[in-house]
Amino acid sequence: MPNEQAKSKRQLLREKRQREQQRGRVFSIVAVIAGALLVAFFFIYPNIKPIGDVVSITPGTYPQAEMNAMGDPNAPVKLETWEDFQCPACKNFSEDVEHLLIQNYVATGKVYYIFHHYPFIDDHSGTGESDQASNASMCAGEQGRFWDYKTSLFANWNGENIGTFSDRRLLALAESLSLDMAQFEKCFNANTYKAQINQDFVDGTNLGVNSTPSIFVDGVMVLNANGANYVPTYEDVAAAIEAALARAE
Repeated sequence: MPNEQAKSKRQLLREKRQREQQRGRVFSIVAVIAGALLVAFFFIYPNIKPIGDVVSITPGTYPQAEMNAMGDPNAPVKLETWEDFQCPACKNFSEDVEHLLIQNYVATGKVYYIFHHYPFIDDHSGTGESDQASNASMCAGEQGRFWDYKTSLFANWNGENIGTFSDRRLLALAESLSLDMAQFEKCFNANTYKAQINQDFVDGTNLGVNSTPSIFVDGVMVLNANGANYVPTYEDVAAAIEAALARAE
């Protein structure tokens, strides 16, 4: 009897360990499956979630536009901006100041205007929205629509690194402008202008750009009334242009 009891106890312990091992294996399998589903959701959801409404814009008139520049290349004054398409201050500058500068100085042959990319807002987010928006704008520029695409980006901006400029929305913006989508997508998917965009960033940093928008007139950063380069007003930029025009006479 004692041997049988001891054997029975050993059997019970063995069976208990087997059940525990089996539960552990089941838990591990469930954990692996759950993790795989989460990873799949992370990668798949951005491609299936609704892109939301797209604000349509009215195409503008941009004198002597050539990709991300406009105006007479031989104009006496050169105006340059460094911007990030996710930057709310850049949106304000584009909508409130830029059109006046184009009207009063670029269209009149006094200023040659160049837009430079400074995509930094997505640096620590992993979304790639600033870089991809820059990429998309240049691909639109291949079809002569850089400035309209820029306007569309700002018209559709509603927050930083929240999917506003996901790849699917950037494609939708191109479609809203009736671009040749086969050409646009080929350019966009190849990230054709990555080197140029990166060079813009390096050039801006070397000039002292550390916020956007940063505006330069003949290579000199324009400061606002408070002595900062953060969103100079139209009057600030116009004063710098007028001074440069006076020096050029």
